Amino acid sequence: MYSLSVLSVLAMLAAAGPFGLASPTAPRWEDMSAKHSWASLPDKWAHHGPPPDGTTIDLRVALKPHRETALIDALYEVSDPEHPKYGAHLSKEQVAELVAPHPDTLELVGSWLAHHRVPSSSLSITHGGGWLTLSRVPVVQANALLGASYQFYRHTETKEIVLRTMGYALPAALHRHVDTVAPTTYFGSPRALRQTSRLVPDGPTLPQGDLELQTASATSQRVPPSCNDVITPTCLRLLYKTASYVPRAVATNKLGIAGYLEEYASQSDLTKFATLFRVDALDARFSVVTVNGGINNQSDPGVEANLDIQYADSISYPTPNVYYSTGGSPPFKPDDQTPTNTNEPYLDWLGFILDQSTTVPQTISTSYGDDEQTVPRDYATSVCHLFARLGAMGVSVLFSSGDFGVGGGSCHTNDGTNRVRFVPAFPASCGFFFCCFFFLFFDKKCSRLTRWWLQGPFVTAVGGTFRVNPEVAASFSGGGFSNHFTRPDFQNVAVSAYLRGIDSKHHGLYNTSGRGYPDISAQSMNFQVVLAGTVINTAGTSCSAPTAAGVFSLLNDLLISRGKPPLGFLNPLIYSKAWTGFNDITSGSNPGCGTSGFSAVKGWDPVRNYVFRPCCYPAGVLMFSTQVTGFGTPDFTKLRDLCT
Repeated sequence: MYSLSVLSVLAMLAAAGPFGLASPTAPRWEDMSAKHSWASLPDKWAHHGPPPDGTTIDLRVALKPHRETALIDALYEVSDPEHPKYGAHLSKEQVAELVAPHPDTLELVGSWLAHHRVPSSSLSITHGGGWLTLSRVPVVQANALLGASYQFYRHTETKEIVLRTMGYALPAALHRHVDTVAPTTYFGSPRALRQTSRLVPDGPTLPQGDLELQTASATSQRVPPSCNDVITPTCLRLLYKTASYVPRAVATNKLGIAGYLEEYASQSDLTKFATLFRVDALDARFSVVTVNGGINNQSDPGVEANLDIQYADSISYPTPNVYYSTGGSPPFKPDDQTPTNTNEPYLDWLGFILDQSTTVPQTISTSYGDDEQTVPRDYATSVCHLFARLGAMGVSVLFSSGDFGVGGGSCHTNDGTNRVRFVPAFPASCGFFFCCFFFLFFDKKCSRLTRWWLQGPFVTAVGGTFRVNPEVAASFSGGGFSNHFTRPDFQNVAVSAYLRGIDSKHHGLYNTSGRGYPDISAQSMNFQVVLAGTVINTAGTSCSAPTAAGVFSLLNDLLISRGKPPLGFLNPLIYSKAWTGFNDITSGSNPGCGTSGFSAVKGWDPVRNYVFRPCCYPAGVLMFSTQVTGFGTPDFTKLRDLCT
């Protein structure tokens, strides 16, 4: 297998010692070139002091693939409904082959590690191939490897302490071979990963459940007006038209929830939730998988975890749900050599899921995010590539779009200029950044397919709505344009039309060439959740993501029951043939940064005599989405006909 061969090569090189590869043309390892640095300490962090002697750190090195666009080409081949390979998702081993580094990369990296006397016993290949992990590296050695100065930093609000560096470098000879190294300059620590759910203490609740609503709706199949005030599974199943569908592929199809921050989902709360809000699902269960020291504390349920499980499960029931409890946040159990937490949970979870030998859930929902500007571009790009691997393997990955409209707080940039700019959310903005404009003229390096879809995105971002008949964009719904990732070609016409419509509004506050998000939306306010046996009211795009994931999990169930592959990466399907399967949202806005934000408008605008067919767009149709709700909210019956 690829990973073993890479590991053996690197181990051999490292074991050769610092002079094992000496030659007249050996790179000058002291010729360092900056990889990333911060102009000033990221907001809400303070220097806490130097690490003591003997402190160690685990380093992850993302190696550049031999064929830079091979994974992206394959992703869009299997995700484009018009391509002959649509649905022919890749295995873990096939993905590993596509992201394999060039032998020259292995040799150079091995020589570099040997020069710094990194022992072979500390090396391992992770994240499905292409990432090298160096375990328990002394900080003094890490500083030498990376031209860094690792220090302890403390978050001024959460008091969490992390080991990071304000900047790092690599030998100039390695820049063409290494994408990123972590942890280095990413200060978005586990505690700073923002859950997007919010409690609504004064919001309406249904402590006795909605049995009358369930009984009435069973015959009417119409969304009752009461769903304007409170949202329950019955409201969502009627609104998005899943109520009459009974899952059939429950032995194969699964829905996964990625959990962080010591958020634990309670089985007893799920049972009570079913008693109150879906009486035919009293036997609903979910399994828990612990990652990187995560635990399953049933006596300490969390709002986020319960929200995700209760709504994902109640919409997809009886589809098996899996809750991933990922460690990497306090309390952290130190030892003599690792006194503080150095983990970055997205990488920990992705590494675990990509290395699985068993079937990964076909649909995965995540309700966590951070400000994009706090995430170094090289790190963000490498993480997004890992999500692309999941898509190529047939997994639909959905992320909440965030709860601060176009940005929360003062919205000052952290690049040293201190400008006011809209603040996109990550990973909702996730995409691909790769420059090959020179090759566009010669068609040597970038295939036609890659050119069309060059910049991603690789996740489906879910915004928020509220009210029914009609739905309205929620004011907190995260949306806008990425500053890290270029707008993909399939969004060009749509977004250009939208930007022309708003003219010069908010000029200079956002990246007009960035990847637009969200892609779709779902309800996000007045959700009834059971927490420690009590019904509470919560809101946020954390409500939206598991809701949308539940709907798409049912679509995957239908496909699998018919002997077809699951949907996988959703955006090519949504942006081509399935856009009519969404309810258009035409009102509302998402203010932030002291502005009115972006407004929801009519979502589809037919234009005659215009042909735009980069891959699979229907001729003669111009489509654009808002930067509040994307293409709108799902209609299961329409999507069923379009997707199957």
